Amino acid sequence: MSESRPGHFASIIDLPFAKLIPDRWFAKVMAMSERVMSESSTEPIRELLDSLYRVDSGRILATLIRLLGDFDLAEEAMHEAFAAALSLWPRSGVPGSPRPWLISTARFKAIDTLRRRARFDASQDELARHLEAQWSSAGSSKEEDSPDAGLEDDRLRLIFTCCHPLLAPDARVALTLREVCGLTTEEIAKAFLTTPSTLAQRIVRARAKIRETPIPYEVPTPQELPERLGAVLQVIYLVFNEGYSAAAGAEVTRAELTGEAIRLGRLLMELRPEPEGVFPEILGSEITGLLSLMLLQQSRRAARTSPTGELILLENQDRSLWNREQIAEGVALLEKALTSRRFGSYTLQAAIAAVHAEAESVATTDWRQIVALYDRLLRIQPSPVVQLNRAVAIAMRDGPEAGLTHIDAVLAHGELANYYLAHSARADMYRRLGRTAEARSAYEKALALTQQEPERQFLEERIRQLK
Repeated sequence: MSESRPGHFASIIDLPFAKLIPDRWFAKVMAMSERVMSESSTEPIRELLDSLYRVDSGRILATLIRLLGDFDLAEEAMHEAFAAALSLWPRSGVPGSPRPWLISTARFKAIDTLRRRARFDASQDELARHLEAQWSSAGSSKEEDSPDAGLEDDRLRLIFTCCHPLLAPDARVALTLREVCGLTTEEIAKAFLTTPSTLAQRIVRARAKIRETPIPYEVPTPQELPERLGAVLQVIYLVFNEGYSAAAGAEVTRAELTGEAIRLGRLLMELRPEPEGVFPEILGSEITGLLSLMLLQQSRRAARTSPTGELILLENQDRSLWNREQIAEGVALLEKALTSRRFGSYTLQAAIAAVHAEAESVATTDWRQIVALYDRLLRIQPSPVVQLNRAVAIAMRDGPEAGLTHIDAVLAHGELANYYLAHSARADMYRRLGRTAEARSAYEKALALTQQEPERQFLEERIRQLK
């Protein structure tokens, strides 16, 4: 059994914030400031800013987009605020509330930017005056006292904006990863196997669509939620999948993404309206089911890699390392979702994850129940990936020969011809049957298709073992 994404059903790199935005002037500011900062013995300031960017840049950006009404202006202003902090805090000291300081500084940087642009476009001066008047009139209001007040609402506004149905599905995912989760264009392009230029164009078009339509920057009303929520759940699911098993790179997982997806899932739980008749029951159960699924999958994180980063398959994991609190919460949420008797694919996936989570070992896992759950999942979400994972479960229940028959049938349809997990699963069946040459060939096919380094190392080791 491979240990990979929930969406694949078969089995953030912690970088300094400057490295999260390569090839931008802000990263160059960081590089140029390195000598001065070391001379001033201000490494703690740099570390604090690194941490603030990793943890809070998405929230800060969401608030700035609300205040400024413009994605590009908000992003530029935020980076200028971090650069200002890098210059000022070593001399003036760290403010008592760093995040509000960054938001306030960014909004005034935005006004300065608009004034510079006003030399060429009078409307920019008008917008600058409007923003100044707006913030001046706030006076001693709650927002002025705490510029990051309502921050979580801002995050919800941003994700619903990025997932608006008027945007193309691929643009929703790209924009959410870029604006809500803070990934660079290069990281998103690598994760979804496209070029940075193509991905950048997709994001630019989505931003333009939001600006020109205009798409409102707001959380939908309860009456609007049903038609909007499906896209949001899908994007959160995809964000979690990329964090749970990165499509490419040197790490198996991207902790910032899985943590962000779970946090967004919790926000949606809080958002869900109580009055019956307004919110379809199946959507409410699917919010619960998705959060359950993410918690159950995340509970295995500590056991999925060795101390040196090698991939560890489900069957070989030290289950004492699984997070029992996350499992307990995930199971409780699953039971709540199942009681509605109206649920969808996320809840069924969570049920499969729960069977794994509650088993003492692979040998004692109730594979019969897992196959039955896959049967039901196929009825509501027919896909070759679900068929593949059902085939793996059948192999665990009935033996590798039966599993191989089903895997070959899935591959015969052609949709998974370039899906490395399909060839890896096929190779494992051959290996278990003692068909060494065929196993090695299938592993080599899988190796040629994967871009994640730990997975490559795992497959290379399997090939070596078969020589």
